[in-house]
Amino acid sequence: MNHSSNEPEPEPIEPVRYLSKADAAAIETELLRDYRFGQQQLIEIWGHACAIAIAKAFPLSSLSKKQPTVLVVCGPEQNGSIGLVCARHLRIFEYEPTIFYPKRSPHSLHQDFTVQCEKMDIPFLSYLPTEVQLINDAYNLVIDAILGPETDHMDVREPYAGILVTLKQIKIPIASLDVPSGWDADEASTDGINPDVLISLTAPKKCAASFPGKHFLAGRFLPYDIQKKYELNLPEYPGTDCFIEL
Repeated sequence: MNHSSNEPEPEPIEPVRYLSKADAAAIETELLRDYRFGQQQLIEIWGHACAIAIAKAFPLSSLSKKQPTVLVVCGPEQNGSIGLVCARHLRIFEYEPTIFYPKRSPHSLHQDFTVQCEKMDIPFLSYLPTEVQLINDAYNLVIDAILGPETDHMDVREPYAGILVTLKQIKIPIASLDVPSGWDADEASTDGINPDVLISLTAPKKCAASFPGKHFLAGRFLPYDIQKKYELNLPEYPGTDCFIEL
């Protein structure tokens, strides 16, 4: 079958842009300042989208142990609060999250998310289980919400340095939120943990370009003007989904 030579060539699809730490921070600042998003609103959007992506990657029916138990390890900054929101939504989706949050933030916003989890009867651990306990104590999955893109990966202090050592040893799957803990957001790392699943937020960070596992993009809310300004070339999300597998 001959095609006429004057048919227009299909537009080339631009690849998704992987953000530097500086660009990710600039986008968040614009959302808060110019677009009047609230910090609590952004954390809620991201945490909810993470929970939906995790439910897709690890459906209830696939979890082998008797209960669909999930250990959510939360750090002291915004990434930890996204983990708290994620845990609350997983509880609503009938998973059984437990939270380890060793250094609670003094910020009232983060405290609000903590109270919301407590009111959902989500247990908080006072210590991180050992590798043996993590494997034998019926956790199906660990969610890494420890260190986000804002953290200097060269300055990981206790208790987080010890937590990362433990998480590097375990065999159960790990899902990291936005940036795997111990990685530099701007470059792939060999120092941090090696999650099975990465859920990038807003747009993927540069370090995710070489991520070998299952990679989701979550948080479908960015105003079109910001997408255009930063040339994000975000993929078409299917239907009404708030996440997509990259």
